[in-house]
Amino acid sequence: MNEQKIHILLAEDDLNLGFLLTDFLESHGYQVKLYRDGESALKGFKSFNFNFCIFDVMLPKMDGFTLARQIKSIAPVIPVIFLTARSMKTDKLKGYDIGADDYITKPFDEDELLCRIKAIMNRTEINVADHKIYRIGQYEFDMENMALRFGDDMRRLTSREAEVLHLLCSSKNNIVKREQLLTSIWGENDYFAGRSLDVFISKLRKYFAADPTVRIENIPKVGFLLSCSDN
Repeated sequence: MNEQKIHILLAEDDLNLGFLLTDFLESHGYQVKLYRDGESALKGFKSFNFNFCIFDVMLPKMDGFTLARQIKSIAPVIPVIFLTARSMKTDKLKGYDIGADDYITKPFDEDELLCRIKAIMNRTEINVADHKIYRIGQYEFDMENMALRFGDDMRRLTSREAEVLHLLCSSKNNIVKREQLLTSIWGENDYFAGRSLDVFISKLRKYFAADPTVRIENIPKVGFLLSCSDN
């Protein structure tokens, strides 16, 4: 992840402001994708890896509050800033209740937005250099955003799929004991948890089907081993 940029999802229906903010943030080293409505923003979030979100509250098709709830259900720790022309206390409380990290009332100074982004990054310890991306053959696995990427295609994993894959990646080319997987993720080592684990392993194997060098090998009565012949 050397020289990797912070990826920001910007949802703003005012195109002039959207383009202005995109240019401004990109001039400061961020990578920004602009969406004009809530539905396209949610679809974009599910298709790409983002580290940060900035939403207008009054968006077409899906308002910013609803959008934030949807995204927080997928990635609870991702930072969110709301931009709005509405300064009512109830709106701000609603935004913070959803999990917003900040709330900026329009009009605002661009440098103020930049300072608030940096403050949130420092507070939430978003550090792209430390943002762990696992390379698995031709795939990239972003644990923080629960995303598995193959070329331009990206699959958003469930939290349990991501947890299983994370443990396998953390010990790539080494056996992860079945008991460790079960107790770490399910909290118990019993028949039903074991069957569930087998289902998730089968799913992960299908997700890696596009690269035949990637294998999740079953070591009978011991555990599983994630390997790939090219790394």
